[in-house]
Amino acid sequence: MKILKISLLSVIALALVFSFAFAAGNMEKGKALFNDPKFAGGTASCASCHPDGKGLEKSAMKKEWKNPAGMWMSIEDAINVCIIMANKGKAIDPKSEEMKDIVAYIKSLESKKK
Repeated sequence: MKILKISLLSVIALALVFSFAFAAGNMEKGKALFNDPKFAGGTASCASCHPDGKGLEKSAMKKEWKNPAGMWMSIEDAINVCIIMANKGKAIDPKSEEMKDIVAYIKSLESKKK
């Protein structure tokens, strides 16, 4: 019985680890979206204003994000405002895979600056 409990707990722990890994988004896909001018139906890429992520290196550590349109309480909201205003695209679902991928790429810029 003890072995069964340990096995079950191990499976649950492994499942949680994998779910967090997949929920975090794919940095490479996020980088591709970041550089795609047609992302979200837009006309300019994120990289048009932020070549190689310039200016976003500390974004992963912030609790508030400021852009020309105002102050935002989530990185997803700040990204959507940029998509709408700068890229002339349509906001994407904050819980979508695309958003998770873009956020993963932006968060990866923190380690890039070191």
